Amino acid sequence: MKKKILFKGPLLTRSGYGEQSRFALRALRSREDLFEIFIQPLEWGQTSWISEETEERKWIDLHIERTIAFIQHGGQFDASIQVTIPNEWEKLAPINIGYTAGIETTRVAHQWIQKGNQVDGIVVVSNHSKKVYEDTIYIGSNEQTNQKIELKLETPITAVNYPVKKFENSPKLDLDLEYDFNFITMAQLGPRKNVPNTIKWFIEEFKDEEVGLIVKTNMAKNCLMDREKVFHDIKHFVSKLPEHKCKIYVLHGDMSDPEIHGLFEHPKIKASLTLSHGEGFGLPIFEAAYTGLPVIATGWSGQLDFLVNKKTGKSEFYNVDCDVQPIPDEVIWEGVIIKESMWAYPREQSAKQKMRECYANYNEAKKTAAKLEKRLHKDFSEEKQNKQMVDTFCNILNMATEKQEEQILEFE
Repeated sequence: MKKKILFKGPLLTRSGYGEQSRFALRALRSREDLFEIFIQPLEWGQTSWISEETEERKWIDLHIERTIAFIQHGGQFDASIQVTIPNEWEKLAPINIGYTAGIETTRVAHQWIQKGNQVDGIVVVSNHSKKVYEDTIYIGSNEQTNQKIELKLETPITAVNYPVKKFENSPKLDLDLEYDFNFITMAQLGPRKNVPNTIKWFIEEFKDEEVGLIVKTNMAKNCLMDREKVFHDIKHFVSKLPEHKCKIYVLHGDMSDPEIHGLFEHPKIKASLTLSHGEGFGLPIFEAAYTGLPVIATGWSGQLDFLVNKKTGKSEFYNVDCDVQPIPDEVIWEGVIIKESMWAYPREQSAKQKMRECYANYNEAKKTAAKLEKRLHKDFSEEKQNKQMVDTFCNILNMATEKQEEQILEFE
C-alpha cells in the first residue's frame, strides 16, 4: 500500500532550500509506486518564486490543490517530510522526517537538538552537517537535584548529497566580457559568503592584468530595487580600492537552471571562485565542478563531500587554507547561528596564491577539473542520488513503524 506523504517545503522559491526541496520531491516522484504525494509550499524569507511554466510546476500546482481538498475533507497522512530549518519542524503526521541543509558552522543551537529528537529521522545535505549535528552536546543540570543532564541528538541522521543535472541544449549567453579569462563567484551578498574579500583580494592579485571576476549575486530578491542596491554597494566598495586594469562584472536577476549551466559553459568563464566561511553543501560550487570548471574554494565544510576524492583522499580543487575561528557577533542568529560556534576564515595569501596558480597553469587546472567532472557524473548521478534519498526515507519510515508497533505491544 502506498504511503500518504505530506511534503512541506519552499519548493517554489529561488533559494538553496528551494533547490533542496525540489531534489527531495523529484526523488519521491521517481517512486510513485511507493508514495502518494501531497504538498504544502512554504515561503523562504524574501526570496523570489519560480515563474516558469514547466511540467514539474504544473504537477506541483495540481498537487497543492489536491492537498488542500484532501485536508478539508479530513484526510490523514502516514508521514510528513519537512524541508526547513529544524526550529520549524513539527508533528504533522504519525511519522515525521526533518530534512535540513544543516549548518555552516561548528555547532548547532540547542533548539535544533530538541526539535531533532522530536522527529523520527533527519536527513542533511552533507557529512559536515551530519557530523556537526552529531558532535554538538550541551551539558545542563537539574535545578532540584543538581544532577547533570546531557542534551545530544538521539534521532538517526543521514547525509544525502545532491545529484548532478544534465542539460541537452543550454543557452548561449551574450555576456559583454572584455577579457578572455574570467573567474566567477556565485553568492548571495551576506557575511557568510565573504564577497567583499573575494573582490578585494582578486583586484589586488590581478590589478595590472587582463582578467575579470563575475559576481553573480543578490541580497534577497531578484527585483529592480535589489539590483540597484547591489550595484550601488559593490560600485562604492570597488571605488575605494586602488586603480586597476582587471574587471569586476556584476550579474543580477533570475536565471533558470539551463541558463546557470550555460553561464558555467561560457567560453570566457574559466574558473569558479568561492571564499565563503562555510557551506551546508555548496550547490553553486558543485554545479561549476560538474560542468568542468576548475574550482578555487575554502578547504572546509560541506563542499569537501564532492571536491575531495573519497577513494584517494586527494583534493581535486584549489584548496584555500583557512583558520576555523569564532563567528563575528553581527552574524549571531538566535536559535540558528549561535555565539559559541565557529566557521572558516580563508587566508588572504593562500587565496591569492590559488587564484594565481589556476590562472598561470590553466592547462593543468583543466585536466584536474576534467577528472573531477567525470567523477561527479559517475558518483552523483540523478539515478544514484534519487535512490539513496528514497532508500533513506523508506528506512526511516520502516524503523519508525517498527518502533511504534513495539510500543503498542509493550502497552498491551
